[in-house]
Amino acid sequence: MAASALAISSCGWLDKLPESDLSPETYFRNETDLKLFSNPLYNNLLDDNVYGHQDDQILNKTLSDVLQGGSARTVPQSGGGWSWSNLTRINILLGNIDNCADEAARLKYTGVAKFFRAYFYFDKVKRFGDVPWIDHELTSDDPLLYAPRDNREVILTHMIEDIDEAIQYLPETEENPYRLTKWAALALKSRFCLHEGTFRKYHSGRMEFQGNDAEYYLNLAAEASREIMDSGRYHLYSTGNPDEDYVRLFAKENADPNEYILARCYNRGVAVMHDASTYPVMASHGKAGFSKKMVDSYLMRDGSRFTDKEGWATMEYADEVAGRDPRLAQTMRTPTYKMLDARIMSPVNFEQTVTGFQTIKFVMSSTAEAAHLSGDQSTNDLPIFRYAEVLLNYAEAKAELGTLTQTDLNESIKLIRDRVGMPNLDMDAANANPDLNYILNPQYGYSNITGPNAGVIGEIRRERNIELAQEGTRRMDDLMRWREGKCIDQPMYGFYFSRIGTFDFNEDGVFDLYIYQDGKEDKSIKATVKLKLGVDIYLTDMENERGYVDPFQNIAHSFNEDRDYFYPIPYGEIDKNKNLGQNPGWSNN
Repeated sequence: MAASALAISSCGWLDKLPESDLSPETYFRNETDLKLFSNPLYNNLLDDNVYGHQDDQILNKTLSDVLQGGSARTVPQSGGGWSWSNLTRINILLGNIDNCADEAARLKYTGVAKFFRAYFYFDKVKRFGDVPWIDHELTSDDPLLYAPRDNREVILTHMIEDIDEAIQYLPETEENPYRLTKWAALALKSRFCLHEGTFRKYHSGRMEFQGNDAEYYLNLAAEASREIMDSGRYHLYSTGNPDEDYVRLFAKENADPNEYILARCYNRGVAVMHDASTYPVMASHGKAGFSKKMVDSYLMRDGSRFTDKEGWATMEYADEVAGRDPRLAQTMRTPTYKMLDARIMSPVNFEQTVTGFQTIKFVMSSTAEAAHLSGDQSTNDLPIFRYAEVLLNYAEAKAELGTLTQTDLNESIKLIRDRVGMPNLDMDAANANPDLNYILNPQYGYSNITGPNAGVIGEIRRERNIELAQEGTRRMDDLMRWREGKCIDQPMYGFYFSRIGTFDFNEDGVFDLYIYQDGKEDKSIKATVKLKLGVDIYLTDMENERGYVDPFQNIAHSFNEDRDYFYPIPYGEIDKNKNLGQNPGWSNN
């Protein structure tokens, strides 16, 4: 491993700071020094990418190697997430923090460093499983350079020690939601303990685990979530408008400090921007779209299951999206979609989406500065931790422990559903009548949920997928910890068409789409988008000119249960340190 860390640390920490002005002996003397040195960790480690992570529910025109699986996934020579430079910065900070005479500053930035070290190692454990634990800056003769990987229990034990110190030392309040607080540390603990608890539960039998059992970590997740809930510090953004509040939360220029526990700040004035508003409308950006599987999982507005309706599987777009959970129309374009505060409807544009289910979450209001619509210049702050996730973590941890009560659901899931005017989740009803048709059906959902709480666990997972859609790596992380990688093998389809021809999605008298057969185009037809069947668009039943949009008809996607729950260690790192070994199923040849 550690050769990677050495590549950073042996060049000296001065590579990170102006060599003419700084040295370990003269720096780290005051709070300003500590703050400036730790600032890059926010940008380097906190992942807020809303489109950069594909999964089985949000797709791009190019299917990632991870989703293709099989031979598309190979062992890299280098890279592949095996990077340790940020850990070096963290350990340098901790190794020199006693230079600061200001005790309050020392404690606060010890908390900052410990938070980021736990955050760093969470990513590594998710990705690689066992990894080396390194708690100091490495020198060229450090034995850790050639040490084997530590068991994940060792890593998790250290992560909990680190995050508990962060919880103790970080302030309860900050000037804005862009800086670390005690609550952000508790949110991180809630997240990684839930991950570890469910990972150990669902991978039991497939893997052997040392140390603490699944219940230990699930209890820690529930306790961390509960502490945030009991604090009264956070609540969900709501103006009482269930048809807009959810989407407006993510379109807001500035992070809502009541729901966003930690956010990434964007500002045009300092040229720090992103592409969330332009990505879903620019074909060159990936043509993102939700899968039909994702869309079908949304409940009806009255809380009943869409997939219990007769003919649900072959409903066409307008009928499929009608009367659903309001978050559906606040996450993707429905027939009457208008950008926030706009007057003109913007129907689905098949030049901009690979599935037809075109995304809108994180798109800013039409009244925002015009530049965000014409380039990668969005400035709405993006979430790292928000209160809704904490509530979901709490409900899931309690359900997996078997200690969930209706009161727990009333204090968690109900709050999330209240925002959009959806009925509460009834625990007894969910367990008495589990969704065997969809959520617990291996063809569309999950196969590993068993026991008396199977119904309510399935519904909590449904709620999680919908509420946290597009928020970083959440979905793929969930599939890995639930041991549901086989979801990647499920169909990745888009719209259902019972025919080809013309389509006016919003019924405004203008054809939004014209699908025609080769040699049979009617050139007199005017339409926003024209697609040739078998060239520009593929349907699952090409012979009869109908079926689901099939954007990957010639591309296999598969998941290897014996290999793909972890990434491979790069060849180059194993060449440097043979003691690292390789993850199961990956060849060292």
